[in-house]
Amino acid sequence: MNNKLRTFDYDEVRIKEGLFYNRMEINRSYLRELDDTCLLQNYYLEAGIIIPGLTTISDPGKVNLHWGWEAPTCQLRGHFLGHYMSAAAAVIANKKDGILDEKLRHIVSELRRCQLKNGGKWAGPIPEKYFEIMTTGDYIWSPQYTIHKLIMGLLDTYKYTGNKEALVILSGMADWFIDWTDDMKKRSPQAIFDGEQAGMLEVWADAYAVTGDERYRILADTYKDQGIFKRIREGKDALTDEHANASIPIIQGAAKMYEMTGDEDYRKIVERFWEQAVTKRGMYATTGANAGEFWIPMQKLGEYRGDRGQEFCTVYNMVRVAQYLLSWTGSSEYSDYIEKCIYNGFLAQQSKETGMPTYFLPMTTGSKKKWASKRNDFWCCQGTMIQSAAMYPKMIYSADDEEHILYVDQYIPSELTGRLGNMEIKVIQSLLLGGLKVQSLFEEHAATEKSRWKMHFAIAKGDGFTLSLRIPGWISGEAVITVNGKEIPSGEPRSEGGYIFIDDMKAGDEIDVYLPSALRAERLPDMKDMAAFVEGPVVLAGLTEDVDTLEGDFDKPEEFMYRNTEHVYDVFVWLQDNYRTRHQSGNIQFIPLYEIEDEPYTLYFGEQVPKY
Repeated sequence: MNNKLRTFDYDEVRIKEGLFYNRMEINRSYLRELDDTCLLQNYYLEAGIIIPGLTTISDPGKVNLHWGWEAPTCQLRGHFLGHYMSAAAAVIANKKDGILDEKLRHIVSELRRCQLKNGGKWAGPIPEKYFEIMTTGDYIWSPQYTIHKLIMGLLDTYKYTGNKEALVILSGMADWFIDWTDDMKKRSPQAIFDGEQAGMLEVWADAYAVTGDERYRILADTYKDQGIFKRIREGKDALTDEHANASIPIIQGAAKMYEMTGDEDYRKIVERFWEQAVTKRGMYATTGANAGEFWIPMQKLGEYRGDRGQEFCTVYNMVRVAQYLLSWTGSSEYSDYIEKCIYNGFLAQQSKETGMPTYFLPMTTGSKKKWASKRNDFWCCQGTMIQSAAMYPKMIYSADDEEHILYVDQYIPSELTGRLGNMEIKVIQSLLLGGLKVQSLFEEHAATEKSRWKMHFAIAKGDGFTLSLRIPGWISGEAVITVNGKEIPSGEPRSEGGYIFIDDMKAGDEIDVYLPSALRAERLPDMKDMAAFVEGPVVLAGLTEDVDTLEGDFDKPEEFMYRNTEHVYDVFVWLQDNYRTRHQSGNIQFIPLYEIEDEPYTLYFGEQVPKY
């Protein structure tokens, strides 16, 4: 099975100065500062290796260990290291970070040391007997989830940094799993699908795709008969009240199996899942559709709106499902969805000060984000956060090598240097912002309007390829596009799947794009008088603890909200997407949700239609 599109490698795309660069750098600093010994602490303990200085602990409050879900007393201990390895490997591939490269090599060598101490196969941070407990019916907290993260981290380390020792450790773990699953097939077949094993199908299929080792295909086949697949095939609601983050990775496994085998049944499962999870269920303006980690019933978003909404892991994992669908279809439906997740999940649930995540995204009146600490929490969402903040280089461009088409999926300042089919290309994407010495774009098109959606593309290398630009679903008018200073007439470029196609690009060409956006209200499906305010893909948060009703027609928000622009001397020379209300008993300010740090905020407001 050949994908319609492929993404570029981490070393082919560089993020330029700005919002995304800053968030990536905060994440990179955190990866650098974490202590190797603490990251490995539970692997050392399981292998019987004494951690220096910790033969006994006289003052637990001062001991140099990681706590929370990484505490030696937690059954999920050790999961974070796998996330760390995946994130660090991506950053190393993208930034050539020597410090992280040295750290990751040391971690891998120490994991191999632990594996040898354990007999040559098992390298995990938890006892092997945790897997036996799954056959007894006694409670045990997700041992397969924990080990999946290690396997994922080892595979990503090999894929992105070429570390062969990581593949040796992975090979030993594969032997352990073949022995265990063979035993379980005879004694307790259901145990194979217990312990939150959702990611196992994808990671084993991916390992087979990377290595061609038959053992990984055998393991993928072992995990392929997922119960949720039958319910999805039958068209039943397979998600309502189910644990969201335990179901989404299973669908990633179906996607990888489709790519590995070409079996159309797997593709249908992924597409039907999307229909159930997104199309029919609906979603908050921020994209979430879960509360307290569980899928919300279809179209019941208002009823379930609370303080425990939009678990971050689900945002990350739904983006990964969308990436599969985008690569198969080339449809902007999925890149639009990813964009909303980026601004209202990846950015909104990452602290701009510390890089730490908020596990849930509260959506009640006077909400406050609860940030993780750097060393004392290590929630699952802390793991997916460090991975998500390293993903941006893989999300911006796609390639159709046969047709020589470069797709621009996300508008993020960046520089691409890679190949399109047999052609070398280099494309530089920048924002054009009014102010200082930067002249506004398209002066005949509202030159005084400042918009983050004015982009410039410079073709530095390439000859005769097609540039495909996404036209977002949120656009409020016609896109304005110029090629080498000449505006393309509306409707002239061919379009398909939410993208337009500009042919015959070559070195020296310059393309400017203006995507007009407008303020709008996104209403809850079951409470039509409640809405969040959005500009483009960006959800706005009202800075208020107690106001949750606004007077005005929500279909005409410009009548009671106005843009509040202020010049600043920063990467952007003006504050973006800032608004204030008017004609209210008490007026409030709105700012992008991703800018909220510790301020109380409100996302959804009730509509009070004026009587006049």
